[in-house]
Formats: sequence, C-alpha cells, structure tokens
Amino acid sequence: MTQQPPPSGNLPTARELELYAAGTPSGPRLLLPAGSEALAMLVRRGFQPTVAPLDLPFPADLEGEAAEKLAEQLGHYSFRLFLRGAILRHGSFSPTEATRYVEAAQAAKTAETLVELGLAEREDGGRYRLRYPAHNFGGTLEWYVARELRGRLGFDVAVGVKFHAPEVGGDLDVVAAAEGRLLYLEMKSSPPKHLASDEVGAFFRRVRALRPHLAIFVMDTALRLSDKVLPLLQAELSTQPPPPPRRVVREVWALTPHLYVVNARQDLMGNIATAIAEGLRALSPPAP
Repeated sequence: MTQQPPPSGNLPTARELELYAAGTPSGPRLLLPAGSEALAMLVRRGFQPTVAPLDLPFPADLEGEAAEKLAEQLGHYSFRLFLRGAILRHGSFSPTEATRYVEAAQAAKTAETLVELGLAEREDGGRYRLRYPAHNFGGTLEWYVARELRGRLGFDVAVGVKFHAPEVGGDLDVVAAAEGRLLYLEMKSSPPKHLASDEVGAFFRRVRALRPHLAIFVMDTALRLSDKVLPLLQAELSTQPPPPPRRVVREVWALTPHLYVVNARQDLMGNIATAIAEGLRALSPPAP
C-alpha cells in the first residue's frame, strides 16, 4: 500500500518523513541498449529518451547485402526524388508520375530498380506499387543518413528519438556520438518553399534544450539555401542582428562555429561530413 503524505499544517516529524519516503515508489528505471552512447549522452543530460519505429517503405530489420544495395541507391539524389514521389502517390503509380525531374527512360529504370530491391512490385499497364507503404520519405532519409554516419564515420547513432524535454515538441531525427561529442541532425526532405518558421523555431528549442556539441540542419534539396532557409535560421539565433553566415564550401554554411546548414547539391553525405569536420575542428583547442 502506498504511504500517504504527511499531514499539512504541521511540520512532519522525522518518523513521518521516513515512513513517507519508504512508502513512495521510485521513478521509472530506464535501461539503455548495450553500447548506445548517443542515447546515454541524452540520459546524462537529464532526459528519458525513447526510440520510435521509423516510417519506412521497406522492412525495419533490413540488413546485409540488401541494405547495402539500398543505401548505395539512396546516395543518388535522383533515386531519393523518385522514391519520395512514389511514397507520396500512396498507391499505384507510373514511373513518370513518381517524379517530373528525370527523363521518362530514367524514371522507368528507377522503377525497375525498386522492384529489384524488393521495395516495389509491377502492376498491369506499366504501373508499380510499393510493397511496404509509408506516409512520407522522412524516415527513409533518417535511416540512410544514420547508416552512413555509422558506417563511414564510425558514429554511434540513434534515430527517431523522443527525448521528452518539457515544453519542447517533436523528435530528434538523428543523434550521434563520437569522441565524447554529441551531434544532432534535423532532417528535412521537402523543398525549401515548404519550410515554415515554426519548424525552424521548434528546431532551435530542441537545440537549446539538448545542448549538443554540434547541430546540423539538413535540407535534402539541390536548391540554394540563401533565398529562404538561411534567413529563417538566422532569425532564430540568440544574437540579433545575426552574424553573416559563412560559406564553408558549396551549400555548406556555418551560422555559428557549432551550427551548420547543408543541402544535397553534389553529395548529401559529403556535405554533412564536411560540416561535421568543420564543427569538430571548431571545438578543438587553438593550434599552438
């Protein structure tokens, strides 16, 4: 039976305090998966993270050669555009319906690639249907980036993390740990025109609650960031007027020494890796 709290009005005696404490159940115990340094760094910051299943157009336990072949295809921007469009069709689609950004022959070839990967099946009339419907492309983008961070850069990674920070909504798309540093990536799979100021504000609230060593705002687009994305991010910086963004290379921008924004021009993962390298160097002591 749960012990009742000491009566109000009078100061409780030492015995009443001990009885109350002894009868009060302890809080929930969080058990982390073995070797999950990224999640452990969140726990050390006072959070109780949980991981939600990703919304994927393929089995969540995909591994081995099949996962490697899919990741190789996801490294191509045109393939990501096609798969994103196929997901948004929410049912049967022709190759040209999935995307208007590639030639018809290339679209047909990509549809066949989905079949070969086990993600789609053929239908009558030259149409296709995804075997594992998903709501949007976001989960796939998170899966791909997390896999590449783990395999190419040796990070411990967690995706789809709910960190339950008070008055801070949304998930942490990708968190990664290496060298005793915590990295947080916010992933956006839609074009810049769909980015809203409230999304950017929510990202900054998560950054301020989490206090990662390095944060990267990732836009999976080939469009330039200076027209809309950079001004939206600059408007949320605590320093106003904001310092001018610094172009590192291509569409890799530093808003501060520890906050970066990148797009997919030329190579999405290459741009992310460049931002990480730049951020880690900024965290190092000054050169002698």
